Amino acid sequence: MLASLEYAKGGVGYGVKIVLALPQSHPAERAADLPNGTRISTEYPNLVRRYFERLEIEVRVFESYGATEAKVPEIVDAIVDVSETGGTLRAHGMKIVETLLESEVLLIANRDAAADAGKRRAMDDVTTLLLGALRAQGRVLIKLNVSEENLKELLGGLPSMKAPTVSPLAEEGSYAVETVVEKSTVNTLIPVLKSLGATDILELPISKIVP
Repeated sequence: MLASLEYAKGGVGYGVKIVLALPQSHPAERAADLPNGTRISTEYPNLVRRYFERLEIEVRVFESYGATEAKVPEIVDAIVDVSETGGTLRAHGMKIVETLLESEVLLIANRDAAADAGKRRAMDDVTTLLLGALRAQGRVLIKLNVSEENLKELLGGLPSMKAPTVSPLAEEGSYAVETVVEKSTVNTLIPVLKSLGATDILELPISKIVP
């Protein structure tokens, strides 16, 4: 394995899980609470069968070919499906009661190829670029100008990865400031920066962050 990419459609930090979900009104709070004969729709029939065999519960498994959550409760009693944040299931009035399997995206290499010095350098380069792109997800670059008298107070309220970059402008007594922040915070951060004396505020996308 070269790296764990920590990637999912929900963004960095969300793992991929295969979960058991039931209607919100269902009394069961875990897989072991399900009665024999429970009908389960899933795209992972073998996984589901093995899981409930270990629990010694006889369930009826129906293979699904998409839109699994739409089959409850008219066709089946429960589903086993992929979930990252659980948002889609909640939107369909369902609750997650058990995680059957957790997965992550891994960057792997052939052992023989990785033992070759030249090929390993190329692999390391690819790893650096991929991880750099993932680190940039959900982050933006903020650039602004500020007067010397407001600089200290502004820096006190400015988030950053390590520390903001501060450079003097050609105009004496003024500074340019750059920092990387979470994109989700920008809409609340910019008015605060404005109130602290920031001008000429720019929000720019970032494609890669390589430490």
